[in-house]
Amino acid sequence: MNIDVIRPGELSASDIDAWSERLSGQAAWDSPFLAPGWARAVERAQTGYAQTEGRGGARVAMITGADGARGYFSFRQRGATAMPAGAPMCDYQGLVADLGLQVEGRQLVEGLGVDRIDFSHMLTDQPAFAPFLRGRDVSLGVDLSAGYAAYAKAQAAQSGLLKDLDKRRRKVEREIGPVSFQAFSTSRTALEKLIGWKRQLFHATSQTDIFEAGWPLRLLDELFTARDPQFGGVLFTLNFADQLVAAHLHLRGRQTIHAWIIGHDNAVERYSPGLLLFQDILRWMDDTPFSYLDFGAGDYRFKQQFANARREIGHGFVGRPSTATLVRSAEYGLRAAAERLALGQVSALPGKAMRRLDLWRGLA
Repeated sequence: MNIDVIRPGELSASDIDAWSERLSGQAAWDSPFLAPGWARAVERAQTGYAQTEGRGGARVAMITGADGARGYFSFRQRGATAMPAGAPMCDYQGLVADLGLQVEGRQLVEGLGVDRIDFSHMLTDQPAFAPFLRGRDVSLGVDLSAGYAAYAKAQAAQSGLLKDLDKRRRKVEREIGPVSFQAFSTSRTALEKLIGWKRQLFHATSQTDIFEAGWPLRLLDELFTARDPQFGGVLFTLNFADQLVAAHLHLRGRQTIHAWIIGHDNAVERYSPGLLLFQDILRWMDDTPFSYLDFGAGDYRFKQQFANARREIGHGFVGRPSTATLVRSAEYGLRAAAERLALGQVSALPGKAMRRLDLWRGLA
């Protein structure tokens, strides 16, 4: 077994087909973040930014055997460390490979030519990485394989969210005007409005404005204009009368819509326009090949109310003996010690600091 590292743009048409075919064979892998299109879009978006050129840009590790390619793993190298391609905007990581392929995490470290691999949203069913998980989380979603009507009926017995949204929709129609929904919007004005709402939220909540790095904006544009039937972005919009009140730029795989960049007009927040838009997306999916809406990680109340499915993910690292590995081990040791203490928010500070540092590393 060999591991060769190439640029995503160097993937041949047959490699892209083989990678995509492996994705289609496993329902758990049906995520746009695991597709070859993601690595290729990230590389194109980051080209021209000095901090991501050379060995710092997106890469693909191809695992090959005597009978050809057997697996693909996208990443980005920063110094002696590998991290997810497109981090911190990548919501899933994983090795897409033949079932039964025996490859260990430290073999990948060696093959990538790094001292360690960091991961933050790794699928937990990955044999190469499962032994190195340092914590677990869930990514909630909506399984619509039985159709929206069946989903709504089942949810009504557990949550009053959909009924409440129907009431809010009628209230909008009485007080403002018609509610209109659009999928695959090509409006750049709507996209720019979404980005503006998102940046306002970053500043209002003292979060890092990820768009200041430059390449994330180019990535959004790259995905907004993508026309590959199996991968790309899809802009959803919601209007009250003639006013844009919510917009979502989500990613699409073969059968999955992944919630990604979402925003709404705070002036009409009392009507929950963002949730109304999610409801319209679920209804729209009934007449499409898409049967799963993935909300991604994050324990938000609305996700719990909508969700009827989940995927397990985890964070951690795998490394070989090195300074980089010792540093990460110390960081996780401090984090684990703090989280064992009953100090409320103070116990969460090391974990928050690590996530903030990883975000900056990804953007730099």
